[in-house]
Amino acid sequence: MSIQNEKDLQGILKAGKFVAKVRELLKLLAKPGVSTWELDTVAKQEFEKAGAFSAPKFDYKFPGYTCISTNFEIAHGIPKKETILKNGDLVNIDVSAKLDGYYADTGISFVVGESSDTLQKLCATAIEGTMRATEQAFTGNYLRHLGREIHSAAVENGFTVIKNLAGHGTGKKLHEEPQVLVYEEKRDQRKLGNGLVLAIESFISTGSQTAYEEEDGWTLVASNRRGELSYVAQCEHTVIVQNGKPIIATL
Repeated sequence: MSIQNEKDLQGILKAGKFVAKVRELLKLLAKPGVSTWELDTVAKQEFEKAGAFSAPKFDYKFPGYTCISTNFEIAHGIPKKETILKNGDLVNIDVSAKLDGYYADTGISFVVGESSDTLQKLCATAIEGTMRATEQAFTGNYLRHLGREIHSAAVENGFTVIKNLAGHGTGKKLHEEPQVLVYEEKRDQRKLGNGLVLAIESFISTGSQTAYEEEDGWTLVASNRRGELSYVAQCEHTVIVQNGKPIIATL
């Protein structure tokens, strides 16, 4: 969607503030010995208190209030009682909500407890890529320049990107046009309109450039042609395109 008035602006900002709060709360609670189901239960309580709807559950009937992925899972991981976090686990928490008719979407990857240098760098690069892309979200700029920044951040740090996953428009539905690729498609001549709401996200990989869906019909993993799995980190923010500095609704 594109922001048309003050009501739209405040609606996106309110939804963004809510999902950011839940994201940070779950990240704080993600300790060794805690299950992803327990984290999702906390999110459920926050949704109910705020009168918000879980966007993946509401729009797609996802079997959880949040998507929590661990280790070689990229995204859409289903919260489970048997998935107990351990020291050194790579975790991705993705929170998206519908609140008072407006949607916002955010996510972050991090390591529980002690981190290897590679995973620490991977998560930092995901944040770097998304923030660099966000800086390009100004009125009149080419849409493709966002993907250019994500891909450049990956390559500069010795990683690659998952090319069949992308960010997206949001606001009135969880997923709207346009797709926000994680690399530059130079043939794309589309420019960003003032007030456009985007969920900008990076998918930074230690090797594979392709995501595959697991047998559960939800969880995504990355592997190469030899079946070798890759770690992938994500960082996602809901952003409003402006004439000047973009507004990040989910900081």
